[in-house]
Amino acid sequence: MIRDGTDPAALLEAARVIRAGGLVGFPTETVYGLGADASSDSAVAGIFAAKGRPSDHPLIVHVAEAAQVPDYASSVPPFASRLMQAFWPGPLTLILPRQPGVAAAAAGGQDSIGLRCPSHPVALAFLKACATGVAGPSANRFGRVSPTTARHVAEEFGDALLVLDGGPCAVGIESSIVDCTRGRPVLLRPGLLTRAQLEAACGEPVLDQDEWQHEEAALGAAPRASGTLASHYAPNARVRLMDAGAIQTALDLLGAQAAHIAVYARSIVRIPSAQVLYRRMPDDAAATAQQLFAVLRDFDAQGVKLIWIEHLPADPAWDGVRDRLQRAATS
Repeated sequence: MIRDGTDPAALLEAARVIRAGGLVGFPTETVYGLGADASSDSAVAGIFAAKGRPSDHPLIVHVAEAAQVPDYASSVPPFASRLMQAFWPGPLTLILPRQPGVAAAAAGGQDSIGLRCPSHPVALAFLKACATGVAGPSANRFGRVSPTTARHVAEEFGDALLVLDGGPCAVGIESSIVDCTRGRPVLLRPGLLTRAQLEAACGEPVLDQDEWQHEEAALGAAPRASGTLASHYAPNARVRLMDAGAIQTALDLLGAQAAHIAVYARSIVRIPSAQVLYRRMPDDAAATAQQLFAVLRDFDAQGVKLIWIEHLPADPAWDGVRDRLQRAATS
């Protein structure tokens, strides 16, 4: 059932469900999460079962404030503290060394743990009411398109799940993930925050995935992190990334016979068939991120078989959207 996330009674009910070992859908500024008590391995097991997610694939633990970090992390490097100061509450997850004996299931059995303090007011009120860290991956079936509205969550899990409605997510793609366990910051998953912003805040270079792979022998293998599988964020339709010219050429060749195709592009394209859906992609990366998952879900709902998406600009501001689309196209 969907409840107004600003209703104090709904928040108290959601907190009771969490403390009783149940699951709750809740909004963040990035996407909606499927939450359980991070300190209860049995409750966390409910997340893996509901999502169909492998139990060794770690979850992100959401906290109401940075003061809760020592409950889960055994140490915090200075550069990680600077990142917290700059971007918490906000769309940034930090992977830190895990306190022994704490949140083992949420960490996927690793000796590290991902922590985030979201900025959505309903999320913060919910976390404060729970008075515990809440493990919360995106509230969708494993590998599928992440939800950015309460309705998306209800469509995934049905009316039995309590979902706090906080409106459409403002960011629309998952948080940036920075690994802080190896002496240097490593960006494992891009998001709204750019690498340049992260470097400016932490005061040192942030390695990207290609760079850490070259330095892996020296730094040690990176921990597994949420949402970093090669195939992820996929709609039912087949996603293909294409140049604008290639999209137009393919549509022209198919002509009036084109059917069950959706196009998401910044360039103006000629649509030769009424059976082709067209959505214009915003010119701005943040606006595209905010609507991306909703657009993919809408295409699926209309029964398309193919989704053709125009290649993104090379600007680093688009890295988070590019990451999600590359993973969706790999499925």
